[in-house]
Amino acid sequence: MNRNESIENKARGAVDLPALGEVAAKSTRSWRVEPGTGFATSGGQVADAGVSEVPAAGEEAAALKEAASVLASGGTVAFPTETVYGLGADARNTAAVEAIFAAKGRPSDNPLIVHIADMSQLNGLVTEVNETARRLMEAFWPGPLTLVLPVAEGAVSPRVTAGLSTVGVRMPAHDVALRLIAAAGCPVAAPSANRSGRPSPTLASHVGEDLSGRIDGIVDGGPTGVGLESTVVEAGRDGVVTVLRPGGITVEQLARVAGAGVRLDAALQPEAEAGGGAAPGPAAAPRAPGMKYTHYAPQGVLRIVRGSADRVADRIRAELAAAAARGEKTGVLAFDERLPSYRADCALSLGREAELETAAHRLYAALRRFDECGVTYILAEACPEEGLGSAVMNRLLKAAGHRVIEAGGDLD
Repeated sequence: MNRNESIENKARGAVDLPALGEVAAKSTRSWRVEPGTGFATSGGQVADAGVSEVPAAGEEAAALKEAASVLASGGTVAFPTETVYGLGADARNTAAVEAIFAAKGRPSDNPLIVHIADMSQLNGLVTEVNETARRLMEAFWPGPLTLVLPVAEGAVSPRVTAGLSTVGVRMPAHDVALRLIAAAGCPVAAPSANRSGRPSPTLASHVGEDLSGRIDGIVDGGPTGVGLESTVVEAGRDGVVTVLRPGGITVEQLARVAGAGVRLDAALQPEAEAGGGAAPGPAAAPRAPGMKYTHYAPQGVLRIVRGSADRVADRIRAELAAAAARGEKTGVLAFDERLPSYRADCALSLGREAELETAAHRLYAALRRFDECGVTYILAEACPEEGLGSAVMNRLLKAAGHRVIEAGGDLD
C-alpha cells in the first residue's frame, strides 16, 4: 500500500515553502483488489498498454471506483506498483499533495514522482520529451523507470516539484495501479507509502503499520514485484542518460537504449556515497529521492560488511559474537552461500548471490522483520555493485547511514 517514490529534478531556483502542519486522525479504508497479468517492463509498446487489457469486474471494480473517487476528491490513497507501494494524491491539488507530506513526515523540499496511466497524460504535464527520453519510454514503460522532464507551468502543485523546473514521471507496470490512475482521471503524485526514513513497503500490511489513521485508504494488491523503487534518470538532448537514483532498470539495460552512453550523477559517485563533497549539502535541493535524507533505515544499528567472501564471513561471525556478549539482540542479512554459518537471533536470507533479483525483492521486508524481532545490531553482507546490485547497495548504504566495515580482500 505504499506509494512508490519521491523525487526530482532540476533547480528552477529556491522556493521558500511554508512548513507543513500535523495530519488530523483519519479513518483509513481498505480495498482488496487482485492484480491481473500486469505489463511487460521492457520492450513493450506504450501506446498498446491500455488499462482496459485487464478488466475489473464486480466487487473489485466497485473497490477501484471508490478508491479512485477518494483520489479525485483530494484524498490520499496507498496503492501497489511493481516496485513498492506508493502513497498517491492528485498531483494538481496542493492540499492533497500536502497531505502526503504530512502523513509521511516528509521534508517539504523532497520532490515527488508523478504517475500516469497513458502516454496522452504527458500532454500539458511536460513541455518537451526529447528523442532519447522517447526511446527510453518505448523500451521501459510501463516499468520501473522514472524520467525527469521539464514541467509545464501550472501543470502540478508546486509542492510536487519542490520549486524545481522539472518533474519525475513514470508509468507503473502494475495493472491495479494503472486502472486506479485511469479511473481517478488525474496524474497521481506518489512517493513510497511509508513514514519518512523507514523501509519502503512491499506489502499492504507494511503501509498499515506506518500510515494507518494518517491516510484515507489503502488498495491491497498483494506483494509487489521488484521490491526496490524505480530507477530515476535524466535524458539529455545530447543523448547521454544520467542516473540520479539506481533502481529496477539497470545501467546495463539503459546503455542498450541510450544513444550516447550512461553516467552516474555526481551524488552517486563513491566519494559522495561515503559522505564526500559531491553529495547535496544542507542547502541543496534534492533532484531525486534518497539524495539528501536518511532512507530505508531499520530501528537497530545496521552495518554493511564488505570484502572477500571468506574475510566477510570471518568478520561477521566475530562481530556477531562480540555484539551478543555485550547484550545486543543480533541480526544478520546474508546470502544463502554463507547464511548457515552465522549465529544470530534473527538470520534472514537475501537469496543466492547470483540471483540479485531475489535480494532486491526481499530487502525492505527483511529490514522491517528485524524491527518486528526487536533486533538492535544488524550486519549485512555487501554485494557487487553491478546490474541490480547497484540499486541493492544504494539502498543498503542509505539504510546503514553509510556505515561500512571493510573486512579486506576483493569483493567476490
